[in-house]
Formats: sequence, structure tokens, C-alpha cells
Amino acid sequence: MVGIVLVSHSRKIVEGLYELTTQMTGGKVPIGISGGTEDGRLGTDAAKIIEEIKKVDKGDGVAVLVDIGSTVISAQLAVELLGEEYKDKVKIADAPLVEGAVAACVEASIGSNLERVIGVAEEAKKLCKISA
Repeated sequence: MVGIVLVSHSRKIVEGLYELTTQMTGGKVPIGISGGTEDGRLGTDAAKIIEEIKKVDKGDGVAVLVDIGSTVISAQLAVELLGEEYKDKVKIADAPLVEGAVAACVEASIGSNLERVIGVAEEAKKLCKISA
């Protein structure tokens, strides 16, 4: 099964999103979270992202969903630091965090492969478009 890692500057955001996605998928999907600093401030940590990727990796790949700014940079650094072993196993979705996470987790829960999970997460961008 594809694992999912949710990354935000805010621990509270990823904790809430973890609760939502876990309930929606019946706990079937391995979901990791990384957000905030050890002392409770906003921030990201590539080492923590690596830890979460390794924790949820069950052999079918890991989709990483991020919010804004440096979470993207921290996630990219984490993937780089994981090295060749994880090169094709970890993908960062170009998707909105909440909508993308819900879509990715539901897709992973039905056994889809990593490419499909990432694709569905990225399709969630369409849900976020506002028409004038």
C-alpha cells in the first residue's frame, strides 16, 4: 500500500488533517505527519520528514503532500537525502494540502499505485479554482 506523509509549518494543521484522513480511510493507509518545531513554533524539518517517510513506506511508495514555501524545500531536501534507494519510491505532489491529502488517502485506501495516488492528489487542484 502507498504511504502518505503530510507536511505543514503547523503541527496542528497536520494533526487535524491526519484525524480527517484516518477516519475517512478507516485507518487502512499508513499516514505520517511532520509539522512545527520541537518547541511548538511554526517550521519544517527535513530530518523529521525522512523519519516519517521511512515509517510509512510499506514497499509501494510514498506520496508527500506539503502546504507552502519552505515545506516544499524541506520535502525536496528529505527526498534528496534519502538517496538512490528512495529515488523512484517517493514523490512530492503538486497539490493543495487538504484537498490533495483527502484525495490521495482515499485513492491509496483502494490499493492504487503511487503514480495514481499522486495523479489524483494533483487533480484536486481543480477543486480549488475560483471562477470569477
